[in-house]
Amino acid sequence: MALLELDRVVAGYVEGIDILNGLTLNVERGSVTGIIGPNGAGKSTLLKTIFGFLHPRSGRIVFDGHDIASLAPHALKRLGIGYVPQAANVFPQLTVEENLQLGAWVFRQDRAKVATMLDRAYAAFPRLGEKRRLRATVLSGGEAKMLSVAKELVTAPSLLLVDEPSAGLAPRIADQVYERLREVQTAGVTILLVDQNVTKAVEISDYLYMLEMGRVGREGPRRAFADQLREIIRDALLGA
Repeated sequence: MALLELDRVVAGYVEGIDILNGLTLNVERGSVTGIIGPNGAGKSTLLKTIFGFLHPRSGRIVFDGHDIASLAPHALKRLGIGYVPQAANVFPQLTVEENLQLGAWVFRQDRAKVATMLDRAYAAFPRLGEKRRLRATVLSGGEAKMLSVAKELVTAPSLLLVDEPSAGLAPRIADQVYERLREVQTAGVTILLVDQNVTKAVEISDYLYMLEMGRVGREGPRRAFADQLREIIRDALLGA
Protein backbone atom coordinates (compact mmCIF):
# COMPACT_ATOMS: atom_id res chain seq x y z
CA MET A 1 0.00 0.00 0.00
CA ALA A 2 1.25 3.49 -0.89
CA LEU A 3 2.20 5.80 1.98
CA LEU A 4 0.06 8.61 0.52
CA GLU A 5 -2.97 8.23 -1.75
CA LEU A 6 -5.08 10.95 -3.34
CA ASP A 7 -8.32 9.79 -4.92
CA ARG A 8 -10.25 12.20 -7.19
CA VAL A 9 -9.39 15.25 -5.09
CA VAL A 10 -11.11 18.53 -5.95
CA ALA A 11 -9.87 21.71 -4.22
CA GLY A 12 -9.49 25.44 -4.73
CA TYR A 13 -9.18 28.79 -2.98
CA VAL A 14 -12.49 30.35 -4.07
CA GLU A 15 -15.92 28.77 -4.07
CA GLY A 16 -16.78 27.61 -7.55
CA ILE A 17 -13.22 27.79 -8.91
CA ASP A 18 -11.38 24.49 -8.67
CA ILE A 19 -7.60 24.30 -9.03
CA LEU A 20 -7.38 20.54 -8.49
CA ASN A 21 -9.92 18.82 -10.70
CA GLY A 22 -10.30 15.19 -9.65
CA LEU A 23 -6.61 14.58 -9.01
CA THR A 24 -5.54 10.99 -8.33
CA LEU A 25 -1.97 9.96 -7.47
CA ASN A 26 0.05 7.71 -5.15
CA VAL A 27 3.33 8.26 -3.31
CA GLU A 28 5.14 5.01 -2.61
CA ARG A 29 6.85 4.53 0.73
CA GLY A 30 10.57 5.37 0.63
CA SER A 31 10.43 7.07 -2.77
CA VAL A 32 11.00 10.54 -4.16
CA THR A 33 7.90 11.38 -6.18
CA GLY A 34 8.20 14.41 -8.45
CA ILE A 35 5.40 16.77 -9.47
CA ILE A 36 6.05 18.94 -12.53
CA GLY A 37 3.90 20.99 -14.87
CA PRO A 38 3.33 24.52 -16.19
CA ASN A 39 2.50 27.47 -13.97
CA GLY A 40 -1.09 27.31 -12.80
CA ALA A 41 -1.32 23.53 -13.13
CA GLY A 42 -1.98 23.13 -9.38
CA LYS A 43 1.42 21.92 -8.13
CA SER A 44 1.73 24.11 -5.03
CA THR A 45 -2.02 23.86 -4.40
CA LEU A 46 -1.57 20.10 -4.24
CA LEU A 47 0.93 20.37 -1.38
CA LYS A 48 -1.20 22.92 0.50
CA THR A 49 -4.20 20.62 0.20
CA ILE A 50 -2.28 17.61 1.49
CA PHE A 51 -0.93 19.64 4.44
CA GLY A 52 -4.33 20.96 5.48
CA PHE A 53 -4.05 24.62 4.47
CA LEU A 54 -6.87 23.81 2.05
CA HIS A 55 -9.49 21.13 2.53
CA PRO A 56 -10.76 19.27 -0.54
CA ARG A 57 -14.31 19.87 -1.69
CA SER A 58 -14.47 16.21 -2.60
CA GLY A 59 -12.23 13.17 -2.87
CA ARG A 60 -10.03 11.36 -0.36
CA ILE A 61 -6.51 11.91 0.98
CA VAL A 62 -5.16 8.86 2.81
CA PHE A 63 -1.82 8.88 4.66
CA ASP A 64 -0.53 5.60 6.06
CA GLY A 65 -4.05 4.19 6.09
CA HIS A 66 -5.65 7.25 7.75
CA ASP A 67 -8.08 9.64 6.04
CA ILE A 68 -6.48 13.07 6.63
CA ALA A 69 -8.57 15.29 4.35
CA SER A 70 -10.20 17.18 7.25
CA LEU A 71 -7.15 17.54 9.52
CA ALA A 72 -5.29 20.77 10.37
CA PRO A 73 -1.54 21.23 9.70
CA HIS A 74 -0.52 20.77 13.35
CA ALA A 75 -2.37 17.44 13.48
CA LEU A 76 -0.70 16.32 10.26
CA LYS A 77 2.70 17.24 11.67
CA ARG A 78 2.02 15.02 14.65
CA LEU A 79 1.11 12.18 12.28
CA GLY A 80 4.48 12.47 10.54
CA ILE A 81 4.09 14.90 7.64
CA GLY A 82 6.48 17.84 7.15
CA TYR A 83 6.08 20.73 4.70
CA VAL A 84 8.82 22.94 3.23
CA PRO A 85 7.27 25.87 1.33
CA GLN A 86 8.88 27.57 -1.63
CA ALA A 87 10.16 30.61 0.29
CA ALA A 88 12.73 30.03 3.03
CA ASN A 89 10.53 29.26 6.02
CA VAL A 90 12.70 30.69 8.80
CA PHE A 91 12.42 33.40 11.45
CA PRO A 92 15.36 35.71 10.63
CA GLN A 93 15.66 37.36 14.06
CA LEU A 94 15.85 34.02 15.85
CA THR A 95 18.99 31.91 16.03
CA VAL A 96 19.42 28.76 13.98
CA GLU A 97 18.80 26.66 17.09
CA GLU A 98 15.68 28.63 18.04
CA ASN A 99 14.32 28.03 14.54
CA LEU A 100 14.91 24.30 14.94
CA GLN A 101 13.25 24.34 18.35
CA LEU A 102 10.17 25.90 16.73
CA GLY A 103 10.20 23.05 14.23
CA ALA A 104 9.91 20.67 17.19
CA TRP A 105 7.25 22.81 18.92
CA VAL A 106 4.59 20.10 18.98
CA PHE A 107 6.96 18.03 21.15
CA ARG A 108 8.10 20.91 23.39
CA GLN A 109 6.94 19.17 26.60
CA ASP A 110 9.51 16.40 26.07
CA ARG A 111 12.84 18.21 26.41
CA ALA A 112 14.96 15.09 26.04
CA LYS A 113 13.22 14.22 22.80
CA VAL A 114 13.68 17.74 21.45
CA ALA A 115 17.40 17.64 22.34
CA THR A 116 17.75 14.37 20.43
CA MET A 117 15.94 15.90 17.46
CA LEU A 118 18.32 18.88 17.40
CA ASP A 119 21.40 16.64 17.60
CA ARG A 120 20.09 14.66 14.65
CA ALA A 121 19.52 17.86 12.65
CA TYR A 122 23.06 19.09 13.27
CA ALA A 123 24.47 15.71 12.28
CA ALA A 124 22.57 15.89 8.99
CA PHE A 125 23.38 19.57 8.37
CA PRO A 126 26.85 20.25 9.87
CA ARG A 127 26.93 23.80 8.48
CA LEU A 128 23.90 24.67 10.59
CA GLY A 129 25.60 23.22 13.64
CA GLU A 130 28.48 25.63 13.14
CA LYS A 131 26.04 28.55 13.15
CA ARG A 132 23.58 27.31 15.76
CA ARG A 133 24.02 30.38 18.02
CA LEU A 134 23.79 32.92 15.19
CA ARG A 135 20.67 34.66 13.97
CA ALA A 136 19.21 33.33 10.75
CA THR A 137 19.82 36.74 9.13
CA VAL A 138 23.48 35.76 8.65
CA LEU A 139 22.64 32.67 6.60
CA SER A 140 23.13 32.52 2.85
CA GLY A 141 20.16 31.70 0.64
CA GLY A 142 21.24 28.07 0.44
CA GLU A 143 21.77 27.82 4.19
CA ALA A 144 18.34 29.35 4.83
CA LYS A 145 16.77 26.77 2.51
CA MET A 146 18.63 23.99 4.33
CA LEU A 147 17.40 25.39 7.65
CA SER A 148 13.85 25.26 6.27
CA VAL A 149 14.35 21.59 5.43
CA ALA A 150 16.09 20.83 8.74
CA LYS A 151 13.31 22.57 10.69
CA GLU A 152 10.83 20.08 9.23
CA LEU A 153 13.13 17.09 9.64
CA VAL A 154 13.70 17.56 13.37
CA THR A 155 10.44 15.73 14.05
CA ALA A 156 11.56 12.76 11.89
CA PRO A 157 8.57 12.87 9.50
CA SER A 158 7.59 9.86 7.43
CA LEU A 159 6.62 12.13 4.53
CA LEU A 160 8.25 15.42 3.53
CA LEU A 161 6.42 17.79 1.16
CA VAL A 162 8.91 20.08 -0.62
CA ASP A 163 7.88 23.01 -2.83
CA GLU A 164 10.43 24.36 -5.36
CA PRO A 165 13.66 23.61 -3.44
CA SER A 166 15.89 25.46 -5.91
CA ALA A 167 13.81 28.65 -6.22
CA GLY A 168 16.06 31.73 -6.10
CA LEU A 169 19.28 29.75 -5.57
CA ALA A 170 22.45 29.70 -7.64
CA PRO A 171 22.91 26.36 -9.45
CA ARG A 172 25.82 25.27 -7.22
CA ILE A 173 23.85 25.96 -4.04
CA ALA A 174 20.73 24.35 -5.48
CA ASP A 175 22.75 21.20 -6.18
CA GLN A 176 23.69 21.05 -2.50
CA VAL A 177 20.03 21.25 -1.49
CA TYR A 178 19.15 18.42 -3.88
CA GLU A 179 22.00 16.33 -2.49
CA ARG A 180 20.60 16.82 1.01
CA LEU A 181 17.15 15.78 -0.15
CA ARG A 182 18.53 12.59 -1.66
CA GLU A 183 20.39 11.87 1.60
CA VAL A 184 17.14 12.42 3.50
CA GLN A 185 15.38 9.93 1.23
CA THR A 186 18.21 7.42 1.66
CA ALA A 187 17.74 7.75 5.42
CA GLY A 188 14.14 6.58 5.05
CA VAL A 189 12.03 9.71 4.53
CA THR A 190 9.48 9.63 1.70
CA ILE A 191 9.53 12.86 -0.34
CA LEU A 192 6.85 14.48 -2.49
CA LEU A 193 8.68 17.11 -4.52
CA VAL A 194 7.12 19.95 -6.53
CA ASP A 195 9.68 21.44 -8.89
CA GLN A 196 9.87 23.83 -11.83
CA ASN A 197 13.42 22.58 -12.50
CA VAL A 198 12.28 19.70 -14.67
CA THR A 199 15.76 18.32 -15.38
CA LYS A 200 16.59 18.11 -11.68
CA ALA A 201 13.16 16.71 -10.80
CA VAL A 202 13.61 13.91 -13.33
CA GLU A 203 17.12 13.25 -12.04
CA ILE A 204 16.17 12.96 -8.36
CA SER A 205 12.68 11.39 -8.56
CA ASP A 206 11.84 7.71 -8.71
CA TYR A 207 8.39 8.37 -10.18
CA LEU A 208 6.88 11.52 -11.67
CA TYR A 209 3.53 13.09 -12.38
CA MET A 210 2.97 15.97 -14.79
CA LEU A 211 -0.05 18.06 -13.88
CA GLU A 212 -2.18 19.79 -16.49
CA MET A 213 -5.09 21.98 -15.38
CA GLY A 214 -5.33 20.27 -12.01
CA ARG A 215 -5.26 16.72 -13.35
CA VAL A 216 -2.56 14.16 -14.08
CA GLY A 217 -1.61 14.55 -17.73
CA ARG A 218 1.29 12.12 -17.72
CA GLU A 219 2.94 9.80 -15.22
CA GLY A 220 5.66 7.21 -15.09
CA PRO A 221 9.02 6.14 -13.66
CA ARG A 222 12.13 8.28 -14.06
CA ARG A 223 13.30 6.41 -17.16
CA ALA A 224 10.09 7.13 -19.08
CA PHE A 225 10.52 10.86 -18.43
CA ALA A 226 14.28 10.88 -19.02
CA ASP A 227 13.83 9.29 -22.45
CA GLN A 228 11.55 12.17 -23.54
CA LEU A 229 13.17 14.97 -21.54
CA ARG A 230 13.11 17.67 -24.23
CA GLU A 231 9.40 17.14 -24.88
CA ILE A 232 8.69 16.95 -21.14
CA ILE A 233 10.49 20.26 -20.50
CA ARG A 234 8.55 21.96 -23.28
CA ASP A 235 5.22 20.72 -21.96
CA ALA A 236 6.10 21.51 -18.33
CA LEU A 237 7.07 25.09 -19.15
CA LEU A 238 4.48 25.93 -21.78
CA GLY A 239 1.66 23.46 -21.19
CA ALA A 240 0.81 20.55 -23.42
